[in-house]
Amino acid sequence: MGAGFPQSVLFCCDHNAVRSPMAEALMKQYYGQRAYVQSAGVHSDLEIDGFAIAASAEIGIELSRHRSRSFEEMAQWGDDLSGFDLIVALSPASQRAALEMTRYAHIDVEYWPIMDPSGLGETREAKLSAYRQTRDQIRSRMIARFGPPTEDQTR
Repeated sequence: MGAGFPQSVLFCCDHNAVRSPMAEALMKQYYGQRAYVQSAGVHSDLEIDGFAIAASAEIGIELSRHRSRSFEEMAQWGDDLSGFDLIVALSPASQRAALEMTRYAHIDVEYWPIMDPSGLGETREAKLSAYRQTRDQIRSRMIARFGPPTEDQTR
C-alpha cells in the first residue's frame, strides 16, 4: 500500500457499471479536489446500473450521468494509465488487467475485494440491500485507506 494521499486515483471493476462508478463518486464527494479521480472497467458493455444509482442517491451521490468506459476506451481518449498514482481494483478480473497493463510502470495497484451485488436478491428491496452493502464496503475501505472525508466535502 502506498503511503500518503495520491494525486490521482483510478478505480476499476469488470464493467464500470456498479462498483467503480460508486467508488469514483464517493472519492470525489469525500475528498473533493485533493485527487484527480476516474473509473474504468475491463469491459464497457453495460450502462450504469439503476440499483447503483438508487443506492448512491440515498447518500447524496449522483450517478445517473455516468458513462461506462473500458481501459481500452481510456487509452483511445488519451487517458494514459501511467498518469495515475494509484489504481484500485475492485474485482479479480480488473486487478489482473491493471497489473498486466502496468507491469512496466511504477504505479501502485491495490485490490479491494468488494462484493458484486448484481444478480443478488429476489425482490427490489433485497437487491437494493445488496447494493447498499457494496456501497458501504467501498466507503469503509476508502476511509480506512484515505482517512476521514474532508470536512467541507461531507453533507
